[in-house]
Amino acid sequence: MKLSKLAILLFVLPVLVPAWAESSPRVLEKIEVDKVWSGHPVGFALLTQGGRQFAAYYDAERHMTVAARKLDEKDWHRARLPEDLGWDSHNYVTIAVDGTDGLHVSGNMHVRPLVYFRTKEPLNIDTFERAPMTGLRESRVTYPAFFKGAEDKLIFTYRDGSSGNGDQLYNVYDTADRTWHRLLDTPLCAGNGKMNAYLNGPIPGPDGCFHLCWVWRNTPACETNHDVSYARSRDLIHWENAAGEALELPITIDTKGVVVDPVPPGGGAINGNTKVGFDHQKRPIVSYHKYDAAGKTQIFNARLEAGKWNIQQASDWDYRWEFSGGGAIPFEVGVSPVSPAEEGFLLQPFSNAKCGSGTWKLDEATLKPVGMAQVPSRIPVELGRLESDFPGMQIRRSEDLGACPEKDTRFLLQWETLGANRDRPREGALPAPSKLWLVKIR
Repeated sequence: MKLSKLAILLFVLPVLVPAWAESSPRVLEKIEVDKVWSGHPVGFALLTQGGRQFAAYYDAERHMTVAARKLDEKDWHRARLPEDLGWDSHNYVTIAVDGTDGLHVSGNMHVRPLVYFRTKEPLNIDTFERAPMTGLRESRVTYPAFFKGAEDKLIFTYRDGSSGNGDQLYNVYDTADRTWHRLLDTPLCAGNGKMNAYLNGPIPGPDGCFHLCWVWRNTPACETNHDVSYARSRDLIHWENAAGEALELPITIDTKGVVVDPVPPGGGAINGNTKVGFDHQKRPIVSYHKYDAAGKTQIFNARLEAGKWNIQQASDWDYRWEFSGGGAIPFEVGVSPVSPAEEGFLLQPFSNAKCGSGTWKLDEATLKPVGMAQVPSRIPVELGRLESDFPGMQIRRSEDLGACPEKDTRFLLQWETLGANRDRPREGALPAPSKLWLVKIR
């Protein structure tokens, strides 16, 4: 099973560069794609498909744009789509390709009608046309995401509704008749008018299942996130909890057996920082943060053992991230999923704007940290230097949704913007458009 990564907006936190960073990867090539809007952060997307490459972004005038090039050429051909970005940092743009090389683009939505384009001709960005999907429940769309499901079929998922009141829907694309249909007859997760689920995934695991974790939120205020939860599926249609018990859809707050940790509203959990990783035995481990007994923010890891979730604290910070309200906010803490290291140990990167960043080495049996690991950065040191001297600028990156055909080589997009501003217009001077770079790394 292959999953297209989501276009993720990275809030870069300050970190010290250790001596071992000298072994970090090298920049092989750096090509300017375009000038882009820099007044606030919003996610862009990069897709490498065979010998071609596509970037989806908002240009200097905030027009939704798709740029294309052949990998053996440096010049980009651009196509503007009839969508303009406002001030909402939720309105990222994402791109996918189906089994017949049709391109699909969606974005610029935060509780508004579906924005979706597809090409009439394979890999030809000049043939994008606006289209509906199913035509049902497409008037209040947020968080569009494409990914590959069972049998490599293209899946599209989105939230119908608003923060604190929404359902998660899934569509599947039929390449034969170029139409979308519901993958499920019901939402996967339903808030029943009282809340909504903020999902991470589904991601394919080493056990052949798709894995999903989430928190529920009661209102648009981010402090009302609660109840870290988990479910899995082999086909995205039949779902079960971590104990292997079948779940009736839609999953709701009352569904038994899916809650990992009953963190209450105001308990320090937040959407975007709930992740699924795996140990050597392919067991899922859910990572998240919440407030400890003293009210401090801490990262926790949970694994189902003997029918119960074994929850272990990883961090030991004398610090509380006090977040509240609505709109896009800067993240002070970053949670990464665990991954297998040498036998008996797991690795878990983390970031904290106040307490520092690094990678824990966890004892696989206990899930407790036994020290810090020196892991070379995946980002070349020179990419961490700002080009703009405008106050408050930050680096943004998007990883490739596809794959570089060259071994041990990858692509990413990099650009610079001001930080999140709770989706409100900024007053006063704004930075000049920044350069959107296509970076090739080995």
